[in-house]
Amino acid sequence: MIERAVLQGADITRALTRIAHEIVEQSRGADDIVLLGIPTRGAFLAERLGVILAGIAPHPIPVGTIDASGEMNIAARNS
Repeated sequence: MIERAVLQGADITRALTRIAHEIVEQSRGADDIVLLGIPTRGAFLAERLGVILAGIAPHPIPVGTIDASGEMNIAARNS
């Protein structure tokens, strides 16, 4: 099977940056934003968006994980 990259690293970063800006725009600011990811890939995505949002927002954005079984495990951290 031939493997082919759909997006290169720079393309992914650009897309995530646009998503981060959309989150801030749709939230009318960053005051009430909290990112929660579902382990494992969702948690990684929330972390990446948190890093990008830290460069956009005037304050750190809490980032954590949520258990898909319904129990929350919020391990918030400041970027």
